Amino acid sequence: MTVTLEVDAAVGTIRLDRPPMNALDAATQDRLKELAEEAGRRADVRAVVVWGGAKVFAAGADIKEMRAMSYEDMVDRSRGLQDAFTAVARIPKPVVAAVNGYALGGGCELALCADIRIAAQDATLGQPEILLGLIPGAGGTQRLARLVGPARAKDLIFTGRMVKAPEALDIGLVDRVVPAEEVYGQARAWAERLARGPAYALRAAKEAVDAGLETDLDTGLAIERGLFAGLFATADREIGMRSFVEDGPGKAEFR
Repeated sequence: MTVTLEVDAAVGTIRLDRPPMNALDAATQDRLKELAEEAGRRADVRAVVVWGGAKVFAAGADIKEMRAMSYEDMVDRSRGLQDAFTAVARIPKPVVAAVNGYALGGGCELALCADIRIAAQDATLGQPEILLGLIPGAGGTQRLARLVGPARAKDLIFTGRMVKAPEALDIGLVDRVVPAEEVYGQARAWAERLARGPAYALRAAKEAVDAGLETDLDTGLAIERGLFAGLFATADREIGMRSFVEDGPGKAEFR
């Protein structure tokens, strides 16, 4: 299987496994969408790690497969690829990308769908589609610009240049750089910590931030206000406030 979902201690790991470079063909994208939606539905999954293994995150689309496609083929394929990545971005739980090796093209776009990105010191990221006479087609022109700003996004997209982890950290493309052998472990530790947190509040926080970025400030504040008030109907809020009053801050144990 090219993509798998393994669940342990309330953390679901979506693992890409298509040697040698985890190229994203049609079957892989379809399976990715299926498992992202499953992770979103499952009550035993409270946080998610997306990982390509110790050698490579994902080196992009399967160019051999794409080269044979017509315009009509690509209309459907590009929609399917965007839908698969959007399914990852919309998992209503914290998602971390654990980036070892290369995250290029579609691989970089997949990493952009996570809430944070932890990268190996020797990781390489980029959007080299322009070198194929193309542009990013799985969300790169949109998510990258929102993450690092339009000028930096245009630099990467226009030139197709690849950046090493230290530069990726400097420009905000990744959030943490660690030794290669620690990438998955640190990603899991982040996910496990949040998996013990208030699931409904975390879901609301993610929705408020993501939805707010797509609209004006007043609408974003209205979204926040509605979600904030709605949490007063949840057990999360009751547990958190009771614990604060009885035991002090930071000691609540959520279900």
